[in-house]
Amino acid sequence: MSQTHFSSLASSPQALAAAPSGPAWLAFLRRGLQRVDGWFASPLSAQQLVLRLSVYLVLAANWPLWLQLVQIGGAPSIYLRSVAEMALLIVCGMVALLAFTAWTRGMRLLWWLVLLVAALAQYYMLTYSVVMDPGMAANVLQTDAREAADLLSPRLLGAVLAVMVLPTWWLVRVRIPPMRPLRQLGRNLALLALALAVAAGMVALNARHLAPLMRNHPQLRYLMNPLASLYSTSVALARPVFARGRTLVPMTQGAALGASYASATKPLLFVLVVGETARADHFGINGYGRDTTPELARRGVMSWREVRSCGTSTLASLPCMFSPLGKSAFEARDNEYENLLDVAQAAGLAVLWLDNQSGCKGVCERVPHANAADGLGAQERNRLCDGGECRDEAMLQGLDERLAAMPEGQRQRGVLLVLHQMGSHGPAYYKRSADGAKRFLPECRTEVLANCAHGELVNAYDNSIAATDAFLGQTIAWLQGQSARYDTGLLYLSDHGESLGEYGLFLHGMPYAMAPDVQKHVPMVAWLDGGLLRRGRLSSSCLSAGTDAPLTHDNLYHSMLGLLDVQSPTYRRPMDAFDGCRGAALALK
Repeated sequence: MSQTHFSSLASSPQALAAAPSGPAWLAFLRRGLQRVDGWFASPLSAQQLVLRLSVYLVLAANWPLWLQLVQIGGAPSIYLRSVAEMALLIVCGMVALLAFTAWTRGMRLLWWLVLLVAALAQYYMLTYSVVMDPGMAANVLQTDAREAADLLSPRLLGAVLAVMVLPTWWLVRVRIPPMRPLRQLGRNLALLALALAVAAGMVALNARHLAPLMRNHPQLRYLMNPLASLYSTSVALARPVFARGRTLVPMTQGAALGASYASATKPLLFVLVVGETARADHFGINGYGRDTTPELARRGVMSWREVRSCGTSTLASLPCMFSPLGKSAFEARDNEYENLLDVAQAAGLAVLWLDNQSGCKGVCERVPHANAADGLGAQERNRLCDGGECRDEAMLQGLDERLAAMPEGQRQRGVLLVLHQMGSHGPAYYKRSADGAKRFLPECRTEVLANCAHGELVNAYDNSIAATDAFLGQTIAWLQGQSARYDTGLLYLSDHGESLGEYGLFLHGMPYAMAPDVQKHVPMVAWLDGGLLRRGRLSSSCLSAGTDAPLTHDNLYHSMLGLLDVQSPTYRRPMDAFDGCRGAALALK
């Protein structure tokens, strides 16, 4: 609806008065709308508008923060004080921020967008118990249309309208008298100074209470809405700008194929499956009470049960797990670095990344890569894809042709194929498994997870894990079909875990330091055929005996170089999860 049309409906008391009479309640409603409209149309300076808008945002869009403070605070005398202090801080922060926009013309749309950001952020914080830190903002900015569609619901529309309707009407109707630019600038600066002074005074007077509260509960700073959302989004947008100036540090010097390639009778074919949102404690082969992984159990894989991720989101974990730096150095880096795929390709292997997700987050930039749906025929697309999203099995279609299309010289030495899953990506877990394959029912069939019984939510998630199990079984079967021509192997490792309502949390992406272990405890599974075990001089019994060893994503880079027998100065033997079970190492034990 256009602003002019909206104004004509809301701003004409004469038209409302002239409307046909009706029931008493309708006349009462009409008079009430006239009064509200008259109040909304009252003139306000831009500075007064900014102040009132800030107060409204504190009252209408900060319920996640207030509920968190109530949960933390204990007695009402404690948490009510915390609520009052935080409310004043947010008002001062919003006034200080919006003081830069307190001009008489051209700002209404910007103020409306701030309202929209606040309404959306509150909905997602309330619904999924997330916090709006820079990592979460970056995840939102990198979400593709398929993932965004999973988050849309009538409840989202209702929640946004509840916050937006009245202030939108007000912003359309309010009259802002013109003011000379210099006078307006002076008033804006005075408003900014007043807001900062009040905030500083409040913090100084209440530091003994606020400091331990914020130190012990750092998540509170990311619940201050919309300050946290605006700050985090700004940081997420700025990081790529500064990253463009970073130097790409080469890590491929000295990369070469090891001695096994000279004596091997067959080239290597290795599949690395990057899982999505899988929890180690929901894998049947790891002791889970449900048999969610019958295919993996039947094929006798090795499953490491104590593996922790580098991050709690794909954006954080994926580049980190392929990096030679390790988590701490990766997060502190000033430049970008080449990764595992660069080193494998430089050593002479054919490398291909197949993606069924929202991209490889920069990992596959310098190697051949394709999307799962690329090249699918109409029949396969109808069977495997729905609404622009394909099940992971789509990545297995046409693999023989993809293999044959690789450069022959590299293919004759060896192939590294990376499959990036959709896996158990939420909140629409029910979409991750085929209707005919659902074993755990009834399941949650909505994206609003808090509306589902916990058992139904777990059913939907476990069906997605069972779908991953079936996909890995099919991938192993394909590798077995290639064993006459290749020495084959597979390693599966999830990027992060997931919260399924524990502690009131859903999904993933919590800041690592405060995230529960279920968002960091991930499954890692390996299947190696006899030819690969022999060329790597690996003992399967030794490997199986060591699957309780604590590992992290930091081990992936070095373990993969060891499995591929790629020599590199960046390789660190102690970080290779397989090294202790090689022939030379076993002989020393």
